[in-house]
Amino acid sequence: MATSSESKLQLVHRHVRAFPDFPKKGILFRDICPILKDPAALTAVTDLFEEHVRKNHPQVDLIVGLDARGFLFGPLLAQRLGVGFVLVRKMGKLPGSTVSVAYDLEYGKAEVEVQEDGVAPGQKVLLIDDLLATGGTLYAACELMKKQQADILGCMVVIELKELNGIDKLKPHQVFSLLQY
Repeated sequence: MATSSESKLQLVHRHVRAFPDFPKKGILFRDICPILKDPAALTAVTDLFEEHVRKNHPQVDLIVGLDARGFLFGPLLAQRLGVGFVLVRKMGKLPGSTVSVAYDLEYGKAEVEVQEDGVAPGQKVLLIDDLLATGGTLYAACELMKKQQADILGCMVVIELKELNGIDKLKPHQVFSLLQY
């Protein structure tokens, strides 16, 4: 099993491209588009997340995906696990009654929201996104889940940018990352 997981991680790693100075000078952008383009790489990501959840969180009720790339991996994982999927979106993008949380950006503020009936009190949730950088959006999504009185089991990302220390902002929540740069 370990060999299989290791070969899947290597496959995923080979499908992440680096673009220097994007979107601005000094940033090394990690591009996941090649993962999405390759069925084997996308299956490997889903397999690795599924293995982690089945081993560590067998009682999960919902996968909660962050706008927008969490929507790419979350529904695939939720379907595999036989659980529901809930969207956390940027403010103003969801119909009906919503609950929101504001958070700070590098320059300004933003807000994320979830449909009011999306998560019931006590439901066990795992949050998923493509990337953990500074942790601001994932932290806001955790605060949103707390507001809904959900039981947060942890967070999952494809890529963690370790030098930005986003994981510190998410404590005490566990963060599972497939790749770390």
